[in-house]
Amino acid sequence: MLENLDISKYIDIAVEGAMTYTPKLIGALLTLWIWFKVINFIIKIAEKAMKKAKVDKALTKFVESIISAVLKVLLILTAAGMLGVQTTSFIAILGAAGLAIGMALSGTLQNFAGWVMILLFKPFKIKDFIEVNWASWTVEEIQIFNTYLLTADKRTIIIPNSEISGKTLTNFTTVGKRLVEFNVWVAYDSDTDLVKNTLEEIAKKDKRVIQKEGINIFLAELADSAVIFKLRVIVKTPEYWPVYFAILEDIKRTFDEKWISFPFPQRDVHIFNEK
Repeated sequence: MLENLDISKYIDIAVEGAMTYTPKLIGALLTLWIWFKVINFIIKIAEKAMKKAKVDKALTKFVESIISAVLKVLLILTAAGMLGVQTTSFIAILGAAGLAIGMALSGTLQNFAGWVMILLFKPFKIKDFIEVNWASWTVEEIQIFNTYLLTADKRTIIIPNSEISGKTLTNFTTVGKRLVEFNVWVAYDSDTDLVKNTLEEIAKKDKRVIQKEGINIFLAELADSAVIFKLRVIVKTPEYWPVYFAILEDIKRTFDEKWISFPFPQRDVHIFNEK
């Protein structure tokens, strides 16, 4: 049986195949080796550029991994094409899979896009005190899909990144200083100059008040049963609440000492006796 086999025929086919595909295989391997070097070089350039632009480290690593994955997939498809493999079907399958995954994870992808926007444009960072959804929180952690916020009473609020990045947001920490405002109600018979001088004395006494920013005191309103003065001072952001409560207490104590009275709602009732 074996004697009837034409061994030379198979040897010729093998030699022909080797002569045909060996150059292609060598070319494909050489292309892979060269372009893997190029891809690593591109990633290093991108890393330096993002580092110079002060992009967040987490976002830098993610962008690097995306660039690396995309370029390497394209490189492998190119090498396969050099070997004569039909890559059109692979590209179609990858495209369909990407579309299906994108539709299934649309909400998740929006949160991920929000994370990218937060890290890229930096509207806030960890430990910043921000106001969003009409409430104020301290930023505790920024994750890929959610941002963790800490309330004053130590509760953790988890907000999807797509919501927090797409809403109007106030960052109280960016400037590093905050305005502290007091509404001081005094009786109509109070001495205006005495009230203003007393408020100035109280503000100057607190060393946490940034004096060079100025102390603003003015009569703001003549209300129904009181004269309303405003006191405005500038303090460092972490000192906002300590200064607010300290000066508020000092106002009460000092006004009592100087007999400056605080009004309270009152009404005169006149009784007529009709006969």
